[in-house]
Amino acid sequence: MSNKKWIAIALTAGFILGNAMTPVNAGIFDKVLKGGLVGAVVDATAPQIDKAINALTAKHGLASTYATKVVPIVAFGDGSRAGAAQVSGPQELVDQCQAALQIEQTILGVRCMVLIPIDKVAIKNINRVQGVGVAAQIDIKL
Repeated sequence: MSNKKWIAIALTAGFILGNAMTPVNAGIFDKVLKGGLVGAVVDATAPQIDKAINALTAKHGLASTYATKVVPIVAFGDGSRAGAAQVSGPQELVDQCQAALQIEQTILGVRCMVLIPIDKVAIKNINRVQGVGVAAQIDIKL
């Protein structure tokens, strides 16, 4: 089959599937797609983001003497990737940290977002990494 026919078939199938998807399914698909892209961006650029944050803090005379690393932020409700965080602490503890768990809650009318360094990129069977703190939050817009 010629390339033009394959392109026409792919465009037609995409149009049909795109129009057949309900808004609820489209929202879920969009969230899953964005979460996957955020995860890929964080995984691919974490060392560069970490160096840039360290350079920024050093520029303002606030460099850390602790080890740092950029990890993905995992949203508590659905486990989707919600950006990235720089964690900081002793090297052996930073090495144990694989993600930051994000928990959002309204308390006394104030929106709170809590970031907790954890030992897995998951929302189940996780452990807080004691002795490690979140030093920066990186918001990735797609």
